[in-house]
Amino acid sequence: MSKSEFVEHIMDILSGFSDITLYRMFGGYGIYRGKIIFAIIMDDELYFKVDAKLAEEYKSAGSFPFTYKRDDKTIALSYWYVPSEVIEDRDLLKEWFNKSLGVAIINQNIGKEKD
Repeated sequence: MSKSEFVEHIMDILSGFSDITLYRMFGGYGIYRGKIIFAIIMDDELYFKVDAKLAEEYKSAGSFPFTYKRDDKTIALSYWYVPSEVIEDRDLLKEWFNKSLGVAIINQNIGKEKD
């Protein structure tokens, strides 16, 4: 299966940031900086990693979490939709990217402490 034009577009935009890679996962893609996943693409929509505080900012911007169904339950992940107006505004995207990456780094470090 080939990548969609949306995926190619997102990767082109994110190519301005260093060490960005894309991996196929769960019917979509995980986007990494180095070894840290900070975003996913599912059904041609981009989602960035958030924590509780950042989720409130995203919600104020009209965003929503990525969800899926399992056993008749809706599961929400800590990845929130990145609106097209953010994707197309390089300065705003950089701000969202940096905040999301910061959350992903903190979450990864917390996970390492539990090991």
